[in-house]
Amino acid sequence: MQRAEGFEIKEQAESNRKGPNISKEELDRAFDERFPLWMKEKLQAASVAIAGLGGLGSNIAVSLARSGVGHLLLVDFDIVDVTNLNRQMYTIPHLGMPKTEALREIISRINPWIDVQTVQVKVTPENAAELFSGWPIICEAFDRADQKAMLVGTLLSQCPDSIIISGNGMAGLGDANLIRTQQKLRRLFVCGDGSTESAPGAGLMAPRVAICAGHQANKVLQLITGEQEKHREQEHY
Repeated sequence: MQRAEGFEIKEQAESNRKGPNISKEELDRAFDERFPLWMKEKLQAASVAIAGLGGLGSNIAVSLARSGVGHLLLVDFDIVDVTNLNRQMYTIPHLGMPKTEALREIISRINPWIDVQTVQVKVTPENAAELFSGWPIICEAFDRADQKAMLVGTLLSQCPDSIIISGNGMAGLGDANLIRTQQKLRRLFVCGDGSTESAPGAGLMAPRVAICAGHQANKVLQLITGEQEKHREQEHY
């Protein structure tokens, strides 16, 4: 588990860690019925950072929480707006809340025993390395192409031990099968169709955004559990 030194980090309050009708042991048993022990242990020990908590980031975070990833860093500067409700995980009661706090609340209702750290700040070239240094897997989930490029470039050059999973191309209502995961560099994976950006007539719609986020979350789980290495070995046969 890492800490984003130098930033105001908010961690899950103890009161939120108490599920109303279920114990941690009961939740663990339900997980054990579906996954082998070694997988649960790897997931619970894993640390993943998510930069941007909009359509991609909020869906990624919820998928990872449901999968049992034990340590999450959620970074965003924005608040929940009514325009977010068509594709992001938030609901009407979250309007006006910082996305970091709203998403922490959502995750606490899924698994209150996950370690959730939040930093409400705008990511820039000056603070990106300090924010994410030490996090082995980082999901880039920004909206704008220039911000995506900035973060990926900064992390590749300044966080040499981190793997970056980026989203690129998921707007509109095009063929969902065009969204895929590709390894572009040794430490960079890109998910999406690679071309469809939000524009008049091709807005961001829930299905393709969620599919792209699912690709990103799935790649995270492959990296954590070793499935990525298994696929690489199979390619050599």
